[in-house]
Amino acid sequence: MTSLMSIIQISIAAVFIQNFVLARFLGLCPFFGVSKKLSSATGMGMAVVFVMTVASMFTWIINEHILMQFNLEYLRTIIFILVIASLVQLLEMALQKFSPALYEALGIFLPLITTNCAILGVAILNTGVNEFTGNNYSFIESIVNGIASGVGFTLALVLMAGLREKLELANVPKALEGLPIAFITGGLMALAFLGFSGLSFFASVGG
Repeated sequence: MTSLMSIIQISIAAVFIQNFVLARFLGLCPFFGVSKKLSSATGMGMAVVFVMTVASMFTWIINEHILMQFNLEYLRTIIFILVIASLVQLLEMALQKFSPALYEALGIFLPLITTNCAILGVAILNTGVNEFTGNNYSFIESIVNGIASGVGFTLALVLMAGLREKLELANVPKALEGLPIAFITGGLMALAFLGFSGLSFFASVGG
């Protein structure tokens, strides 16, 4: 049974302690590619939150009621990728119809959500061992983990975009312009988020 404390623990861990970009170092391609402007970063973040959440729901159901029931766990990765690809295709068509400006701004990075290892990582973690209870994530916990992981990804993306917009006005050495200074900034952000590892005491509260 999912408790409130378990939901809080999962949320804090996914957003801050085990942030997919700054702690697990997954999803770095869109992190550096779409973080040039705050508007496109926000749009990508919302898209990732949606895909992570819905993918968490479908992959958990498929794993629990089909793959595990028929001993087909070895097909987990390929099935999860197919589910994520289908969701991204639906999202791409929806954005193209209802928000052409955002669709154009995201460009090639929108279909690349399909191969975003952060989204596949969430799906796989949801079907693995829960670090707080030692059991598999429940359906509700999987959804919470998907939402919180997406929020953590968006937070990192938006913070990076804000910093890079400021850097455009800064006197950056020519050799560091563009991606080099972005890599340095991302590394410093990862070091800053490392400080949240002190919050790991939440894992032992209410256990």
